[in-house]
Amino acid sequence: MSQPPRASSSETPDTPASRRAAAQRLKMRRELAAAAMELFATKGYEATTVDEIAAAAGVARRTFFRHFRSKEEAIFPDHDDTLVRAEAVLDAAPPHENPLDTVCRGIKEVMRMYAASPTVSVARYRLTREVPTLREAEIASVARYERLFTRYLLGHFDEGAHREGDDDPLLAEVAASAVVTAHNHVLRRWLRAGAQGDVEAHLDRAFAIVRETFGTGIGVGRSVPDAATATVSPSGEVLVTVARTDAPLGEVMRTIKRALGGG
Repeated sequence: MSQPPRASSSETPDTPASRRAAAQRLKMRRELAAAAMELFATKGYEATTVDEIAAAAGVARRTFFRHFRSKEEAIFPDHDDTLVRAEAVLDAAPPHENPLDTVCRGIKEVMRMYAASPTVSVARYRLTREVPTLREAEIASVARYERLFTRYLLGHFDEGAHREGDDDPLLAEVAASAVVTAHNHVLRRWLRAGAQGDVEAHLDRAFAIVRETFGTGIGVGRSVPDAATATVSPSGEVLVTVARTDAPLGEVMRTIKRALGGG
């Protein structure tokens, strides 16, 4: 069975007609996913067929396969569109933003996908824990995000500006993996808790750890004029900071920390 076409933010024109088509496509995918989830819960995953999922959603078998390659894919209806949104965040990043900050903003699209339907997300999480095939499909979806973010960070590696220990390609790959791991750790804890609590706040704290660990090694070979500067008076009594109004808060805080001798 051939793979359904994947939308791309760089290939699909942003027109009213394209937005309507995308909305209709997502609506159909979600209806098929809801039918699959209900059947998996009542009949069991192994006993449920694609024909039964299609019938429960009121469509033909061929319609099902226009949207999904298999029944295990049917419980992840939003990943394709979320991947497009995450890519759009990367494409629209301001030039002064640290690439790692951009990636952290991009993966928040994934968290918001889960948070938009917490009850469904919790049920899906429990189901994937019980069915190895679904777990494998979920892992494959996560790998797509990690590849996207790794490519982005590698794309901001400048061989000409490279200094030993800075902008290292290995660091880009490890940092991308760390962002995805931090996201997945927070998301799993939130889902195990029944989707209770402020998942975005927990995610921000996890990302702060990732930035602290990797943020000074990616992008440091490229100067960002006037994004944020800080100086301490000779007596050490006064700190003066100048920052662009659109400078990322993380960059401002790192600049202040460096000025105070914190690394």
